[in-house]
Amino acid sequence: MKNKTIKVACLSRVEGEGALSVKIKDNKVVDVKLKIFEPPRFFEAFLRGRAYSEAPDITARICGICPVAYQMSAVHAMEDALGVTISSQVRALRRLMYCGEWIESHALHVYMLHAPDFLGYPDAIQMAKDHAPIVKRGLQLKKAGNEIVTLLGGREIHPINVRVGGFYKTPTKQEFAPLAEKLKWARDAALETVRWTSTLTFPDFEQDYEFVALRHPDEYAFNEGRIVSNRGMDIPLCEYENHFTEEHVQHSNALHSKTKEGGAYFVGPLARYNLNFDKLPAPAQEAAQAAGLSAVCRNPFKSIIVRSVETLYACDEALRIINEYERPEEPSSPVQPRASTGYGCTEAPRGILYHRYQLDGNGSILSAKIVPPTSQNQKTIENDLLNFIPKYLDIPEEKLVLSCEQAIRNYDPCISCATHFLKLHIERE
Repeated sequence: MKNKTIKVACLSRVEGEGALSVKIKDNKVVDVKLKIFEPPRFFEAFLRGRAYSEAPDITARICGICPVAYQMSAVHAMEDALGVTISSQVRALRRLMYCGEWIESHALHVYMLHAPDFLGYPDAIQMAKDHAPIVKRGLQLKKAGNEIVTLLGGREIHPINVRVGGFYKTPTKQEFAPLAEKLKWARDAALETVRWTSTLTFPDFEQDYEFVALRHPDEYAFNEGRIVSNRGMDIPLCEYENHFTEEHVQHSNALHSKTKEGGAYFVGPLARYNLNFDKLPAPAQEAAQAAGLSAVCRNPFKSIIVRSVETLYACDEALRIINEYERPEEPSSPVQPRASTGYGCTEAPRGILYHRYQLDGNGSILSAKIVPPTSQNQKTIENDLLNFIPKYLDIPEEKLVLSCEQAIRNYDPCISCATHFLKLHIERE
């Protein structure tokens, strides 16, 4: 049998299992590769030829934790393409649905995926043996977020009530009453989460990042805004591809995003916090400051506190929207297909999620582009590891693996859903 090498040249749009390769030469880290080897799922390809109206339901299947983010970016892009204007109450409901996803996703990460790293447990199950009330609080907080998505989306996983132009059905004000009571508890739990995470021990590690996030003139951005950075970028969504590009690297099936100048950039809670601290209401700002944060935070390990602050904000914002809610006269606005191109970008829990669609005159999708947050963070994750690992070269390899996992999970990449995803290969010369 002849020797044969098989290479998968297709590009992945999903973050799955991963591996980390570290090369050390002369006791110095000279190369770090975060490998994503989940096989391609071809969402962009099989969106082609489908109706514009199918995009929200198809893209929601990309992620079981953040389906709302994919739906929201899809509907915003389609509405941009088709010139659709939604009512203020439909906009508020979408923002409320995003609050639900932020609460459930952040709670899952903070309590189930990241906290065990700080407290020295292999997983949340082991952590629960010593910290049962804390784990139960996290699960109940996550459930509160799920219930928002269930009410507005029809079900908590892959919602089915979102459509281009609005919703298929909107709830009555009375339907929100039980949810509001649960959110009052969740709000208190989120505040306690901020306090609790602030007591964790953090490595002394700060970097000079280029943070990128949405910014809105009137609110902490979820669904709308311009793309801004701490290095002067301020662009509309339609110019995203003029400033950012993707490349396929040999060691990963997931694309690496970078600026057109070739630099890494950082999206997600830490980016949003640094670029929009002034848009947080006073209770969230005060909680952050009481937890030891200032308006600027460059330590990625402290992202667990920032996620907790965002959870608190999402609870407060959800309660505000419910309190002010009046059922819209119509659940959706009319939509008329036309040949056009539309752009959407919203703030998934892990960072900006960009969609672009080109439609023909019948509203069929000619092309689609989707850039998830984790692909945008991969270069920054590798850079972090390149600078972080040298401090820990002399510790036992088992502890080094755990330290690397913790550093990667700062970003809450989807690959962290498998707690022990990391296979560490160290090559020493």
